[in-house]
Amino acid sequence: MDDLFDQQNHQNSTQPLAERMRPHNLDEVVGQQHLLAEGKLLRRLIETDQLGSLIFWGPPGTGKTSLGQVIANTTSYRFVFFSAVLGSIKEVREILAEAKSQRAYHSRRTLLFVDEIHRFNKAQQDAFLPAVEKGDITLIGATTENPSFEVNSALLSRSRVFVLESLDADALKSLLQRALNEERGLALRKLKIDDDALAFLADKADGDARVALGALEVAAATVTGDTIDLNLAQESLQKKALLYDKGAEEHYNVISAFIKSMRGSDPDAALYWLARMIEAGEDPLFIVRRMVIFASEDVGNADPRALQLTLAVQQAVHFVGLPEARITLAQGVTYLATAPKSNASYIGIKLAQAEVRNSGALPVPKHVRNAPTKLMKELNYGKGYQYAHDHKGGVAPQEHLPEELVGTTYYQPTDRGYEKMIAERMAFNRNRRENPQD
Repeated sequence: MDDLFDQQNHQNSTQPLAERMRPHNLDEVVGQQHLLAEGKLLRRLIETDQLGSLIFWGPPGTGKTSLGQVIANTTSYRFVFFSAVLGSIKEVREILAEAKSQRAYHSRRTLLFVDEIHRFNKAQQDAFLPAVEKGDITLIGATTENPSFEVNSALLSRSRVFVLESLDADALKSLLQRALNEERGLALRKLKIDDDALAFLADKADGDARVALGALEVAAATVTGDTIDLNLAQESLQKKALLYDKGAEEHYNVISAFIKSMRGSDPDAALYWLARMIEAGEDPLFIVRRMVIFASEDVGNADPRALQLTLAVQQAVHFVGLPEARITLAQGVTYLATAPKSNASYIGIKLAQAEVRNSGALPVPKHVRNAPTKLMKELNYGKGYQYAHDHKGGVAPQEHLPEELVGTTYYQPTDRGYEKMIAERMAFNRNRRENPQD
């Protein structure tokens, strides 16, 4: 397993294009500049050969294994690659025994790269711990799952976690163009690619370099002539280009239609616009953010459970990911679309903010001020405050607004859904404050 990532393998044209295009050094890595730009911690650790145990966490195709290759090529470690999908605990023990021997008799440090480390359960992951603690190995674990949940806590506490991000379109374009131009890639084919085809592959690969390069390889194998056009790119990726640009007008048109469909209590239309966004490659967390806002702005207290549900949707989307997360999104969307609607909370905060801008910082009434010191008590802070729980119905007959605003109303609940009950409760509370003797 030693030196598995041999550079000569990249010259083997029988390997998939994604394998051949793996980077040899830090300068060839695309994306992840938040980790690998000049001066960033991970780059310094690699360049100075001072790696501790690390966890690489990120979506598929973002370069976790490629970073392992770069480390193998540029540091002095004895490098061992291990797949938790294919390997066993017996093999792990053999690797650790050899690492101990190399350190004891040859003073060679072993860097063990464990791909898909989350495929080992936490008890199995315990096998690495003694070797990490003794310094027999430096461990790099690569995972697509949240290490807070999937990596042994003892192991996690001894490792730095680096989060890799999905590659943006510019990074993927650069990688695809390099694959066309370099000999280890497709340079011998002397192929060209239309700008719209290149943009399509980069945009629709969902940030996954392996997907983008795989589609380019299919296109190169099936192209007629010397130019890859948009139609061939679509066939190769098995996706169609929808009229939807995440940075342009159609993006805002679709999200507007989505929100207005939910506001209009039309679940069928809301599902259609949701499907449009999913098929076009929209970030599902962007969709959920709009749903969370909608739950407070347009449903509000007419159904307070809407906000709880959308936050649960956010967690589920983050935990599960697409494509399965579309089901959770659909559940949230249909709930919001069919829920009773109220924008009373939204209107209320707008009115309150307008008041603050108009009247400035009005003094806090002394009776509702806190009085933690003797001086504050001498200044009558808190004097006359009536503790609500000491009064009938839990409502004290006192004002809480500044004197200039007494009697002002900002929140006016509707008669829809749960908010009808809130309105009744507010009326009761108002009556208790005004008529405490009743």
